[in-house]
Amino acid sequence: MTTTEAVVTASAPSSRRRVSRKTWQTVVWFIGLIALTALVLYPLVWLFLSTFKPNAEFGQNPGLLPNAPTLDNYVKVTEGIAGVPMWRFFMNSLILAASAVIGTVLSSALAAYAFARVQFKGLGVLFAAMIGTLLLPFHVVIIPQYIIFNQLGWVDTFIPLILPKFLATEAFFVFLLVQFIRQMPRDMDEAARIDGAGHFRIFWSIILPLIKPALITCAIFAFIWAWNDFLGPLLYLTSPENYPLPIALRLYNDQTSSSDYGATVTASFVALVPVLLFFVVFQRFLVDGVATQGLKG
Repeated sequence: MTTTEAVVTASAPSSRRRVSRKTWQTVVWFIGLIALTALVLYPLVWLFLSTFKPNAEFGQNPGLLPNAPTLDNYVKVTEGIAGVPMWRFFMNSLILAASAVIGTVLSSALAAYAFARVQFKGLGVLFAAMIGTLLLPFHVVIIPQYIIFNQLGWVDTFIPLILPKFLATEAFFVFLLVQFIRQMPRDMDEAARIDGAGHFRIFWSIILPLIKPALITCAIFAFIWAWNDFLGPLLYLTSPENYPLPIALRLYNDQTSSSDYGATVTASFVALVPVLLFFVVFQRFLVDGVATQGLKG
């Protein structure tokens, strides 16, 4: 046996050991990820399968599968409640969520451009005050806001829930876009200004296309937050025909009478489907926006 053959023969077992170790590591990671995925998805699977349980099984059948599957819960949800069809609740939630997306993205982008690109007196103080609003919980401003909207006669309308979105009141989104814009070089702004472009033209033609990933990120969060909002509509909406889905779910559980748990679970699942679809469709834009935000330009 030559020296080369001896070296190859000696290294073969060690190579097999390395391959075997990597295989076992992959198997362990795979099993761990499956277990973690099952743990995360279990509540969603339970919610979906519970929509087929009769109302009598809730509290008696803690298992995952229903003993007597039925579609009666979907029929009840389709018919609606309190004389209002389910599609009306969906439309109300869609109006609030779409308005929140448009208003938040537009107003936050304009405010962020002003903070990041326009030099004016008191810039630092106003920016610090805007950041300071992040420390104020929503419950602090509930009473004064309600008094103002009530005096204007806007209670039981969508205006108190939509108007603030167009006034850049979401400091989180403004701060996110400010940091995004500040990372961009000013060369294109200065070149456009030399050509006679003003602030609006620079914002619309240069800044807005470049911050598209951050805008999509803001739109996703704004949609999900508005769709799932419960406290705001609970305060300002009193008529059932104006209720969005989160408030409509409360109608299925009346403390003064029996609660329809089957319809509640089914309505909760139906209300969750648009959010899941919206996130699945736009999740790659969300990842791109977060990843780009971490880059230094």
